[in-house]
Order: sequence, then structure tokens, then C-alpha cells
Amino acid sequence: MSDFVQSLRLWLAPRRIREEGETPDYRFSLANERTFLAWIRTALALIGGGFAVDQFLPDLRWGVRAGLALALIGTGAACAVRAVNHWVRCERAMRRGEDLPVSRFPALLALLVAVVSLAMVVVVSWGDV
Repeated sequence: MSDFVQSLRLWLAPRRIREEGETPDYRFSLANERTFLAWIRTALALIGGGFAVDQFLPDLRWGVRAGLALALIGTGAACAVRAVNHWVRCERAMRRGEDLPVSRFPALLALLVAVVSLAMVVVVSWGDV
């Protein structure tokens, strides 16, 4: 079974992760869980921001408003999915005694948020777009 499929199975059956390697110091597992929760808070904030754009900027053209809202909501959804994936990958690495996995996702997330923010600056500065 591929590593990706095995990771997906662990999303829905986290007890299976105990079958991997040795139990790490609980402080590391709890830190991993806190990181997961921070990613989930970020996802919820992005999703909430998307709904706020849609509800509180009714004077924008529909396409602009929907584009900004969907970009934020989609980024939030990706962040939530990535949170659980990162949690599983880190937990497995700790149990196996491996280096923690690296990820480009934080950089991509920052870039997407910056692009949407710049678009919103343009919209607010120049009024109806």
C-alpha cells in the first residue's frame, strides 16, 4: 500500500498510528496536536473571512465578490485538509524516529493570503470594481 493511501487511512483511524514505531514523549505529540489546532483556527478564520466578504461587501460586482470569497473559503478548506495531513505525517515521523517532514504549504498559504489581500486593497481603494 502506498504511503499516501496509508496516511489517508490514518486520518480516519488515528488509533492505527500506534502500530508505527515507538511512542514518542507525550509532550511532542501534544505539541503536534496544538499545531494541528492552530492550522484549524487559521482555516476557520479564512472561511469566516470568505463569508464576511460575501455578506458585507454587497456593492461589489458579483464576480469580484464571489471570486474573493471563494478564494478565501477554498484556501481555508485546503488549510483544514493540510492540517490533518501534516498532523499524521509528523506523528508518524516522531514514532519512527525520523526527521519531521518539510512542507511548502506554509509558503503557498502565505502567498495566497497575500494575493487575496492585495486584491482586497485594490477593491477598497478604487471602490466598485
